[in-house]
Amino acid sequence: MSRDNTNSSFSTSTRSFYIENLGCSKNQVDAEIMATALLDRGWQFFRHEPEKASTIIINTCGFIASAKEEAVNTILQTLKEYPDKKVIAAGCMAQRYGSELRDQIPELTAVFGNKIPERIADLLEDIPKDRLVKPVGGSAFPLRRELFSFKGSAYVKIAEGCNNCCRFCAIPLIRGSVVSRPAEDILKEIKDLLSRGVFEFNLVTQDLANWGLEWGKNLTDLLREITKLEGDFWIRLLYIHPDHFPFDILPLMKEDPRILPYFDIPFQHGSAKVLKGMGRKGNSPVYLDLIRRLREALPHCVIRSTFMTGFPGETKGEFAELTAFQEQAELDWLGVFSYSPEEDTPAYKESRTFPARRAIAKGEKRKKNLEQRQVPLTEKRLNLWLDREVELLVEEEIPEEDLFLCRSYGQAPEIDGLTVLHGENLKPGDHVRARIIKANGFDLEAVLLEEGDL
Repeated sequence: MSRDNTNSSFSTSTRSFYIENLGCSKNQVDAEIMATALLDRGWQFFRHEPEKASTIIINTCGFIASAKEEAVNTILQTLKEYPDKKVIAAGCMAQRYGSELRDQIPELTAVFGNKIPERIADLLEDIPKDRLVKPVGGSAFPLRRELFSFKGSAYVKIAEGCNNCCRFCAIPLIRGSVVSRPAEDILKEIKDLLSRGVFEFNLVTQDLANWGLEWGKNLTDLLREITKLEGDFWIRLLYIHPDHFPFDILPLMKEDPRILPYFDIPFQHGSAKVLKGMGRKGNSPVYLDLIRRLREALPHCVIRSTFMTGFPGETKGEFAELTAFQEQAELDWLGVFSYSPEEDTPAYKESRTFPARRAIAKGEKRKKNLEQRQVPLTEKRLNLWLDREVELLVEEEIPEEDLFLCRSYGQAPEIDGLTVLHGENLKPGDHVRARIIKANGFDLEAVLLEEGDL
C-alpha cells in the first residue's frame, strides 16, 4: 500500500495507538516493530495512556493455556473499558486462533497474525471486510525507533521459528520452522542501537543454537562478527537448547568479556524417560556434565533454566529424579511451569489418557515444590557475589533515597533479581562499577566505586 494517506478513512485526530504487549521478549520485539511502523506512517503513540488512543493493539501470547487465558481476559477487559475504541488482537494467539477470535469476539475491530508486524499500518488503514489477517510470510526486521525495555537495553531477534519440535510445544505451529536473520542485518541493527546509547544487547529467538544452520553457519560465526564491533557493550545469550549446546562459543567468550557468561538453558527435566517423552535426547548425567563444563570454562558463569512438571508419564519416581537433578545442578536461576496440553502437538493425544491426566493434576503442586526447593539454591549462588566488583546497568532511580535499581551480567532483564545500588548523580542507562556488599533474598545490594577504588 502507498505511504500517501490522502485517501485514508482515518482523520489525523484518530490516527493514534496504544500497544498492550503480552508474552515473551520475542513478542516484545514484534510490538516494537509495530510501534515503529505506525510512527513511520505518521501515527501518534500513547505509550502509557490507552485512554487517549483511538486504537488499542493487544499483542497476544498463545504459548500455553495460562497465556491464552490472559490474552482473552485482556481483550475482553479492554473492550469493556473502551467500547468506543478500535481494538486489534495481534501476535501469537491471533496467528494460531485468528478465526476463532474473530468469530467468538465480534467486537474486535480486526485480528492480525504475527508474521509481518511491520505491516500493521496497512491493516489499520485498510481493514479487510472479514477482519482477519493471517499472513504466511516472514518479517523484514526493520530498524526500531521504539524500544519497550529499560533505557540502555534492547532485545535483538536473530531468527524466527524453531526446528526442535519438542512434543509438548506449540511454537513450531505458531512461528514455523527456523528462518535465520542475515548477520549483516543483525550487525546493522546493533550498530544503530549502539549509536543511540544502548549498552546491553539480549540476543533472542526460540533457540540461538539454530541460527545460520540453513546456510552452513552457526552461532559462533555470528558472535565473532559482533565482537569485531568497537565499543563497550554487553551481549547476552538467551535460550540455548541443551541437546545441541554449541561448545565452540566458549573460547570466544573467554577472549571477549563483552559476551556475558550467562546461559539460559531450558533443561525441562532430569528423568531420561520423561525427557524422551518430551522429544528430547538428554538425561541427568549428560546435563550435569554440561553444567560442569560451563563452570570449568567460565568459573563466574550464571546458568538459568526452566523445568516442567506434570508432563504425561511423570510418576513420583520421575519427579524424584528431577528434584535430585535440581539439587546437584545448583542452578543460579530457575523458572518452573506445569505442563499445559496444547492442541495439535504430538503430546496432546497422550495427555487425554487417565495416567496422563493424573500426572497433569499433580503438576501445579510439584511446581510449587520445586520453587520452594530452589530458594536456598539461588541464595547460595547469590552469596558467591559478595565482595565482588562488577559492572552494573542502571534501570531505575528510587527518588530521594540515593538508591538505584540495577542489573549485573548475572541478572537478565525482567526474569531475574536486581541489584540495589547506593549512589548518586546517576540516571537510567548508565553503566558503572560497583562492589556487592549484601544479598537480600533474590536481590543483591552494592555500593558505587569511586575512581580511586578502581
